[in-house]
Amino acid sequence: MNYFRILAFLLIFSAPQFVFAQETRYSFEKGLMGSPFKLVFYTTSDTLAKLAADNAFHRVEELNEIMSDYRDGSEINRLSAQSGSGKWVPVSKDLFDILAISQDISKKCDGVFDVTLGPVVQMWRHATRKGTFPSEQEIAEARSKTGFNKMKLNPKNRSVLLTQKGMRLDIGGLGKGFAAEEALKELKKLGITSAMMDAGGKIVMTNPPPGTDGWNITISNGSDSLKTIKLANTSLATSGPTYRYMEYKGVRYSHIVDPETGIGLLFHVRTTAICDGGTISDALATAFSVAGIEKSKKMLKRFPGTKVWLVERKGEQVREWSTLSK
Repeated sequence: MNYFRILAFLLIFSAPQFVFAQETRYSFEKGLMGSPFKLVFYTTSDTLAKLAADNAFHRVEELNEIMSDYRDGSEINRLSAQSGSGKWVPVSKDLFDILAISQDISKKCDGVFDVTLGPVVQMWRHATRKGTFPSEQEIAEARSKTGFNKMKLNPKNRSVLLTQKGMRLDIGGLGKGFAAEEALKELKKLGITSAMMDAGGKIVMTNPPPGTDGWNITISNGSDSLKTIKLANTSLATSGPTYRYMEYKGVRYSHIVDPETGIGLLFHVRTTAICDGGTISDALATAFSVAGIEKSKKMLKRFPGTKVWLVERKGEQVREWSTLSK
């Protein structure tokens, strides 16, 4: 009898410390991919929190080595260097996955999103640094090296063929969303199920903070209107030319380029896209920005469950389209 009484005592008084262990909020931030990456999550130990943050940021750094078009030796630049060679180039799973997602979105969006836009993006970076506007010939030449249909993917052997010489891939339109998504997978491996990563406006969330029904996310229309919404187990991306743009002869051109014209957007103010998957929400924020309100209304039907808030300005006239409350 004494044995069973002792056993019962141990079960009653030792079990709660495992079942009801207190979770604490942790926040970490690091500059990565040219933006602040902020990580917030809940767990029970300082040691586990540090390990989780280290693993998450290391994963982002690992992906940046693969996907950065700023680094000469990155895998994506090595792939671009093989354009026009006629060779199918084997690539890592990470690079193939993000290119496959981008290709699928390009097809569904009729090419308004395009990771082969690298030559045009490079041209605009150069023009912005010099403060000069590209000539029609420069724009035409850069555009001639683009086109998502010129990138072929073979899932059987995970290889890529870039059919035209001079092509250059740029996954800036979905890379941060992909990185944030992958970073949170590192936390999940450690049993952390309530987390959020904000990768420069590309936000991925898992379960809500303990005792709440969602993460409080505040989004803006680019001027004076704000919305605060509760979200969990979803992703959000916001895109706009607030900080990155080129101004030439009194005209402001967005850093987001229209694949059809090769010129930075003129009327776009702000786009927010909410859907499952950080990679897709990041890409759609760009795609809807380029498409504009009317085309985006039709395009949205191809992405069930996606919510959008899109703002455009022409002169003094501001137009908004939002499905957030629906």
